[in-house]
Amino acid sequence: MKTQVAAVIPNWNGEEHLSDCIDSLLVQTTKCDVVVVENGSTDGSADLLRSNYKKVKVIQLDENLGFAGGVNAGIRYSIENDYQYVALLNNDATVDKNWLKHLLTSQERNPDIGISTCKLLKGDRKHIDSTGDLYTTWGLPYPRGRDELDKNQYDYSIEVFSASGGASLYRVDMLKEIGLFDEDFFAYYEDVDICFRAQLYGWKVHYVPSALAYHQIGGTSNKIKDFTTYQTLKNLPWVYWKNVPVSIAISMLPKIFTAYWSIFFSALTKGKFSAAIKGALMCHLYMFKKLFIERSKIQRDKKVSNEYIKSMITQGLPPNAHKLKKLRSFFVND
Repeated sequence: MKTQVAAVIPNWNGEEHLSDCIDSLLVQTTKCDVVVVENGSTDGSADLLRSNYKKVKVIQLDENLGFAGGVNAGIRYSIENDYQYVALLNNDATVDKNWLKHLLTSQERNPDIGISTCKLLKGDRKHIDSTGDLYTTWGLPYPRGRDELDKNQYDYSIEVFSASGGASLYRVDMLKEIGLFDEDFFAYYEDVDICFRAQLYGWKVHYVPSALAYHQIGGTSNKIKDFTTYQTLKNLPWVYWKNVPVSIAISMLPKIFTAYWSIFFSALTKGKFSAAIKGALMCHLYMFKKLFIERSKIQRDKKVSNEYIKSMITQGLPPNAHKLKKLRSFFVND
């Protein structure tokens, strides 16, 4: 019987974490085929794979295409080889031996679930990285429960807006319908974008607390100076421009405008001039493509009502948006 699941790991210079990541997938109680997308690494990753993991499928890319481009290479391979599901795992993450079993069970029980996500803990295995992501009326996504001490407060299954691309399971039939990750994002918010598309097309995103994963946060992004600032300012509005239905987008516009430029000027005050300006310029360079070309197709093909989407968007600000909270009084119906 053919394996149902391909587990895709995008890797860029992740030699120090890669073995732990792969090994945790090889001992899953539900069998999967491991696929590593070698994303143009210049460290010893390729040698490690050749020497120690001869049964792991390696897709070699000539350059770093980011998280989005990397996982898309693995997803295309999975579709071409008739897998039913694709699990995505960051190269700086590891998973409990029953992680895949619990995620797969949730989807097999409900054909409306297109994406299943797990309880993702930080490397200390005590604090939460994500229990599913939320999207707010300010156009700001955030991981539910981040930095909280895990006291089993999120140990209940629930539909969430979005799943962390770093440790989730995707149904191939859904990906064939809604499309793959948007490679313009490169990294950051591409997982929120694809989940927004899934929501618009009527697919559910399900949080499975019994599926456990552990993440060494920033294992890749910290290697590039001001990477987070640049990617945030480049990508954040694209989720809004592409996906938010117009009746909701109008009410959100003043808030996302305020949030975006607050992030921009905050970056300037921290001396991140080049990353902030470059990110804002790249964001607006692709504005026409996102706002008109890609948006028109997504909104034309959506299958759910605007009221449903409105019900899935969280009112207010993320818990860590301390500076923006001072501005909330200027907005009605925050």
